[in-house]
Amino acid sequence: MHRATTLQPEREEPGSGSDYVVNETPSHVFGLQAVVFPLCINLTKKMTAQEVRLCGLLLREHFGEVVEKVGIHMLRNGTQNLRTILHETGTSLDLVKKSLCVLVQHGACVFSSGRKGPGSPTEYQITCDRILRILRYPRYIYTAKTLYGDTGELIIEELLQRGHMSMSSTVKTVADRLTQNMEEGRSMDYSEVSSTFSKLVETHFLQRCPPLAGAQTTDSTTAATPATPGTPASTTLPTPESYPECYKVPQVTLIGRGKRPLSSEDGDDQRNAKKAKLDPETHGDEGIYWQVNFERFHLHFRDQAIISAVANKLDQTSSEIVRTMLRMSEVMTSPTATCTKPLSANEIFRSLPASYNIARPILDQYLTLLVDDPMEFVGKAGESGGGMYVVNLHRALANLARATLESVVQERFGSRSARIFRLLLRKHHLEQKQVEDFAMIPAKEAKEMLYTLLSQNLVQLQEIPKTPDYAPSRTFYLYTVNQLPTARMLLQICYKTVSNLIERRLFETKESKRLLEKSQRIEAILASLQASGAEPEQLTEVEEMITAPEKQQLEALRLHINKLDSAENQVDETIFLLESYIGSTATS
Repeated sequence: MHRATTLQPEREEPGSGSDYVVNETPSHVFGLQAVVFPLCINLTKKMTAQEVRLCGLLLREHFGEVVEKVGIHMLRNGTQNLRTILHETGTSLDLVKKSLCVLVQHGACVFSSGRKGPGSPTEYQITCDRILRILRYPRYIYTAKTLYGDTGELIIEELLQRGHMSMSSTVKTVADRLTQNMEEGRSMDYSEVSSTFSKLVETHFLQRCPPLAGAQTTDSTTAATPATPGTPASTTLPTPESYPECYKVPQVTLIGRGKRPLSSEDGDDQRNAKKAKLDPETHGDEGIYWQVNFERFHLHFRDQAIISAVANKLDQTSSEIVRTMLRMSEVMTSPTATCTKPLSANEIFRSLPASYNIARPILDQYLTLLVDDPMEFVGKAGESGGGMYVVNLHRALANLARATLESVVQERFGSRSARIFRLLLRKHHLEQKQVEDFAMIPAKEAKEMLYTLLSQNLVQLQEIPKTPDYAPSRTFYLYTVNQLPTARMLLQICYKTVSNLIERRLFETKESKRLLEKSQRIEAILASLQASGAEPEQLTEVEEMITAPEKQQLEALRLHINKLDSAENQVDETIFLLESYIGSTATS
């Protein structure tokens, strides 16, 4: 996926500081419509140093150094108005405005009227959680590709890259991109892309951006940037779900097919195309903008994690039954619910895929097995309709988080330490002698392992005195594991790990910058020669411009970068599980 809007230095002169220009900035970024993004988190939440560091790296990589500077300042200082941001960052007014536009465009910044009353300057606040979602972009795109093919993948990619777009603009852009990869003479129909877009909305993977309360839709040519102190803003930030037409697809009049990019020789055609862009056609969806519904993707990830866990613990048939229950209760269950709505065995039986050929008595046996399983993924809620069953979402997430913690302890400290950790998780409070006996580990080794886990804050020690003087001989010393604080601590370690991986990748890329640029230039030359029908000798001559040692260095760099990218995605899966468990505990 190509990077989004970036503010980068154009040149540096001694003693004059850095001058910045805007590179690859979509024109609609500076013509923000009367929309505001959902406030999906509590803005008063305090951010840790690791979260701020990771947010800074993500902002720098995707939007450039200027946006990173403004974003980090707002993360550390909270809600501020334009004048304060301008003064404390030492950045020019134009660049601060553009940075705020980029952040608002991507939903990373919200704004409201000043706290001092009517007429006070507009204030801005950055949302840390929204920036951290950038880390999960590849997973969102891959999920869309899995569910809705290449068209769904490109729709999600465009919306993630641009923050929000109208349906007509998205359909045109995606159709053009798909047409470029098709054989000569073939093209993608707008109606096919519109159909996939509608399916994404129907399944709530896309949602409308809620308009500002009392704001009127502005023309795309007027730059209504939020950086203007007089901008009317509402103190109450609407959420998409509170908007009645959140998932209503407008009637878009789009007829035609995707177009290929114009060749460089067609100067007149290009000028006509630019003129056409200045006079855009109306398609019936003006002022209606769409964004990716991250919460819906997260619910899908959560369900998939539960289904995979059931398949690994029991078998594929059990996981298919749980999948059916989750699919049936998707619409009826609140995102913050601790369990799904009760479903009768009869309903589950009717909704099971016919290919599994599960008889009713077999289904009852499987449901009984799932209810009796110690992991408690499925619970029984009643006897009517052949039995009422629910999926215990909170318990499932707690068990997945527990398995993650146990895995981390085993990888870092060995299987015996993991045995002690699991024992404390199940027994809750044990004395050292009890740990030695239950875990069947020699006293000296058990003592060392307990102290090691205690020093890493994975195990806690609780003192219970028999007398008020806290004399050691008259005090019980109980070891325990507090799962929630331990999960929070591991989450911060994961943030630190991802930050280190990103910094390492940036360093590796910077070290080989000249070689990568040379490789890209040669690839561009080869592509143009192949398009013009060059002879094989010419292509071979261009390919030999990169020497054998340089090819080996490039291959080694690509392998290293791929490993770092893969590690980032794997750590993000752990981050998602821990965040889901912590969030579920807070709501329950």
